Amino acid sequence: MKVVQLRAPGGPEVLELVERPLPEPKAGEVRVRALAIGVGSADTLIRNGSYAWMPPLPAIPGNEMAGVVEALGGGVPAPAIGQRVLVSSRELPQRGGCYAQAICVPADAVYLLPDALSPQDAVTLPNYQLAGAFLYDSGIRPPRSMLVHGAAGGVATALIQLCLADGILPIGTVSTEAKREFARASGAPHVILRSAESVADKVMSLTEGRGVDVVFERAGPGFTRNLDLLAPRGTLVSINSLGEPPDADLFQELKRLLGKSLAVRCYSIHTLDREPATRRALMQRAIDLMAGGKLHPPPPTVMALADAGRAHALLEKGETLGKIVLRPD
Repeated sequence: MKVVQLRAPGGPEVLELVERPLPEPKAGEVRVRALAIGVGSADTLIRNGSYAWMPPLPAIPGNEMAGVVEALGGGVPAPAIGQRVLVSSRELPQRGGCYAQAICVPADAVYLLPDALSPQDAVTLPNYQLAGAFLYDSGIRPPRSMLVHGAAGGVATALIQLCLADGILPIGTVSTEAKREFARASGAPHVILRSAESVADKVMSLTEGRGVDVVFERAGPGFTRNLDLLAPRGTLVSINSLGEPPDADLFQELKRLLGKSLAVRCYSIHTLDREPATRRALMQRAIDLMAGGKLHPPPPTVMALADAGRAHALLEKGETLGKIVLRPD
């Protein structure tokens, strides 16, 4: 079978398409034949060697695969051969492994997929699982309103759609008119173009002067400015620890707004690595909502497995909107 691997960390050029023997499932495992493979930011961290949960080299990147069970190891009563399933490396002993035409995984690690979900839509489900974790596992109070920056991104789109499904007011910001149109087409009802509008004025107008209950933003300069957008007892959540530190004294800014009792949290879904019941419930809810027509992934960019390096280059340059999906054929 064909897989994409890296022998040493580096740029997109280190990804190589190679032949490996078709794996045989061990006791308690199933072999899943890929139908669609998702490409995400964690894959690029594996490729460049900076991922804190790095698999051993030579490594196969890839953290999500939709496919069909085609072989069973000993002692596996279910799922049945022919069952469509989702593989997420969040359920595996180590991250990665999905840039392959087939993979063997523990039978109890897969998620059963309803017939209503296409393989290309199914590989977006980990984004919705992560968005659900941000909303409901990051220690915030049940929000009435939410602001997310970079509203055209995959997880931001998932956040906005989950909010709409749950009756939460979602507001997004973007950097370009093209991204605003994309976010609107993906369901976002309120999208602020940062270069043309005041984010603070728009947020206060949409929330009748109260502010939002939670802001999701990447760490970096300007991070603390989001505190002024929060409602009393609101929370600013950092959704990416790889950015630069804030350019203002965070504690002093919290003291400046002491009368609002604000909070800041740096959240990672790796918090749930040892809480499988919570982690799997978030994914199952995303599956059910998508199958019920309440979540609608944007159209993907589909590329061949052999083009994984080009897919990484496009992802890192931000030159695509929507999920990048690799075809395994």
